[in-house]
Amino acid sequence: MSAGPGGKPSLRARLARHVLLPLVLTWALGTGIALAVANHFAGVAFDRALLDDAHAVAAHVRLGPAGLELALSAGEMRTLLFDQTEAVHYALFAPDGTAVAGNPALRPPALPEGVPYQFADFELRGSELRGVSLRRADPAEFIVVMAQTSASRTQLLHRMLAYSAIPQVLLLLFLAGWLRRVIRRDLQPLAQLQAAVDQRDASDLAPVPAAVTEGATTREVERLGTALNSMLSRLARSIEAQREFAGNVAHELRTPLAGIRAQAAYALRQDDPAVWREQLQGIAQGEQRASHLVDQLLALARANEASAGLELVDLPLHEVARQVLLRFMPQADAAGVDLGAEGLDEPAYVRGDTALVEGILGNLLDNALRYGSAPHPRVTLAVAHDGADTLLSVTDNGPGMDSHEASQLARRWSQGTVGQQLGAGAGLGLAIVQRYAQLLGARFELRAAAQGRGLSGVIRFPAAQASNG
Repeated sequence: MSAGPGGKPSLRARLARHVLLPLVLTWALGTGIALAVANHFAGVAFDRALLDDAHAVAAHVRLGPAGLELALSAGEMRTLLFDQTEAVHYALFAPDGTAVAGNPALRPPALPEGVPYQFADFELRGSELRGVSLRRADPAEFIVVMAQTSASRTQLLHRMLAYSAIPQVLLLLFLAGWLRRVIRRDLQPLAQLQAAVDQRDASDLAPVPAAVTEGATTREVERLGTALNSMLSRLARSIEAQREFAGNVAHELRTPLAGIRAQAAYALRQDDPAVWREQLQGIAQGEQRASHLVDQLLALARANEASAGLELVDLPLHEVARQVLLRFMPQADAAGVDLGAEGLDEPAYVRGDTALVEGILGNLLDNALRYGSAPHPRVTLAVAHDGADTLLSVTDNGPGMDSHEASQLARRWSQGTVGQQLGAGAGLGLAIVQRYAQLLGARFELRAAAQGRGLSGVIRFPAAQASNG
């Protein structure tokens, strides 16, 4: 498991290390605790055997004419103290410390008063011994000391260590190999996902093949593939919107720019200032149309990317409508249009976005003021309620149009008869309104005005989008 570029370890190596290191430490700690417990109980068993031998010797102590004596022959003592691996020593002491029998050099730590027996480690002629001192008061007070070397205890500990640790080490090695194999298998879909992304061209934004994401062995890898596909889809839509915007700009600006160029060339060939003025006015109008077109194209491009980060808030629709209406008053006065409002005095709240609602009203009012051709043009901005729905509408008193032509106007580059006759706009205003309404969760409708003449553009905010403020 080698390090990758920049010295960073692979995910497989990190996972293996983060799993195996705690496992090894846990195994070592568990083995140490198990050996300590086993050694403790083994020591208790050896100590118990020593104490039993001390009781056996004490049972043969008698009070004779000369004082305390041990009623066991040398052969009987050898049989009692026989051990194949350890050297066993004993001693019998009177209360004053005088050795009665056994090895008088066997001197463990003094037995505290009132304590019947005591185990202790001590030395005898350079040998480490484990011994027990037993106090008895029958037939008279005496102390029996039994001790033996600790070689068998050490050997037992070594055997326990070998018989428990070696199988566990082999098991640990097997587990490490198995974990490494399982980690490699579980990370294989991640490697396939990486290969699928690395091998594709920069312009290829198609989703990662389903076989790669659906074949993942873990939810995390599957979610990563799903998130990657979602990002690729959003990126593809964004790039497609940019391409569409660039194509639209190139296509739609060609005509007004060609007109500006032709008028400028014509004016340069003339010597009459009146002709210059006429052509300059035409150039100014062409520049205005081109600027308006660019603004609308930019609005559409922003709308296509706004859905990703759009957050709707409680919006006072009546206040937003009033502010937009005031901004359009100078334009309406210059065009001789009677611009009025209805229902703005009553509070009306919807879930929306101020910029999108202003964009909707701006395009509807701009269309109504631009294409209104009645003898006494009038445009009305209204906020009303239709049951639980909230309606935002802009209505003019122009010639209107039939339902088929109205249904076509919300499509891009589609202009009504009046728009084609005036040669103004590119048929994007109502398409922008349609897209903004979709982003707001509302519905855009074009229908005949209530008075039978004119056209009404209506944005219907459904009950789910309405708020009580």
